[in-house]
Amino acid sequence: MAGELIRVEQLTRIYQLGEITVQALRDVSTVVERGSFIAIMGPSGSGKSTFMNILGCLDRPTAGRYYLDGILTSELDRDELAEIRNRKIGFVFQQFNLLQRTSAIENVELPLLYSGARTRGRREIAMKALAVVGLASRADHHPNQLSGGQQQRVAIARSLVNDPQIILADEPTGALDTRTSVDIMAIFQRLNRDKGITIALVTHEPDIASYAQRILSFRDGRLVSDTRVTAPHDAEVERSKMPAGEAAQ
Repeated sequence: MAGELIRVEQLTRIYQLGEITVQALRDVSTVVERGSFIAIMGPSGSGKSTFMNILGCLDRPTAGRYYLDGILTSELDRDELAEIRNRKIGFVFQQFNLLQRTSAIENVELPLLYSGARTRGRREIAMKALAVVGLASRADHHPNQLSGGQQQRVAIARSLVNDPQIILADEPTGALDTRTSVDIMAIFQRLNRDKGITIALVTHEPDIASYAQRILSFRDGRLVSDTRVTAPHDAEVERSKMPAGEAAQ
């Protein structure tokens, strides 16, 4: 590990819904080391998604401080936050969020389009990202021509193209079967191990969390436990024990 990537100090988030006040986060403080793999767990309404949204600079805390790569994000304006998201953070979601009338490679290119990369360079970078997730041969396929697991691989490739320091994955296996979920976790572990990308994954599934190096558990807006996993499960090993499925599931 090469120092800390994330530091949050007394993070609090309060929402006002009409006359109802909802305290989604309460005085959360923690540090995430660069190159680590963490799972964020908790029941519905525990604050884990709010915490993820703040880490992704999609929301601001009501109180407290969030430092990303040494930058105090509360001091940034909307454009600066957008630049941070584009340069430092990759996002992966449960429902893939792919454009249905657009090919896999064009979906992967989108963040590069937003960042102003040249057309020729965009295509080359996107193809390399698809190769990393094993889908270079499906570059011209549309989402409706791909399985759920393949669509999630496209979403992971899209998260990689701007060379992020951290990937934030919100329930990335929630819509997938068991074998395909293990395939996806193998990709995350490989990106973490081989490329040094920090992974922060929201899940409600203990078996998925078991692939992480550290588990942060939330309840009622509080960080109630922070557990180091001494021997995370190896997704490649787990996959080798399963019956053979579709090669590109």
